[in-house]
Amino acid sequence: MTRFLMTAAAILVTASPALADVGDAAAGEKEFRKCKACHTIASDDEVIVRGGKTGPNLYGVIGRTAGTYEDFRYGDSIVELGEQGLVWDVENIQTYMTDPRAFLQEQLDDGGARTKMTFKLTRGQEDMAAYLATFSDDSGEEEGEAAGD
Repeated sequence: MTRFLMTAAAILVTASPALADVGDAAAGEKEFRKCKACHTIASDDEVIVRGGKTGPNLYGVIGRTAGTYEDFRYGDSIVELGEQGLVWDVENIQTYMTDPRAFLQEQLDDGGARTKMTFKLTRGQEDMAAYLATFSDDSGEEEGEAAGD
């Protein structure tokens, strides 16, 4: 049943006009294998992807203020970025995944900004963003109150 719901959600997201040029959620699901060593995707009711706890739960990350998932201890730079109002959307999370440290340094205008996420996704960012958007309350176009980052 879970696989069916994920497939249905992926179809809806890729068909959505707001996310039409984001990527392919089904391809992002396959790419997420690289991420599950550190990240899980779990709602309050269901574990969708069982993964590590080195990184925060990514359920609801699109629409969430950066550095605010309550069950994770973030580094100072990402918390500062969230305090400045950065909300993850399908566009900025793609840039973050490409080079997390460079993203933080640019956003904070601080060459000393650091991240705990050392992995850089060299391709498939659009697909990964589309996949993550399937587990969010909104498309990231507006600030929302979601459950994970």
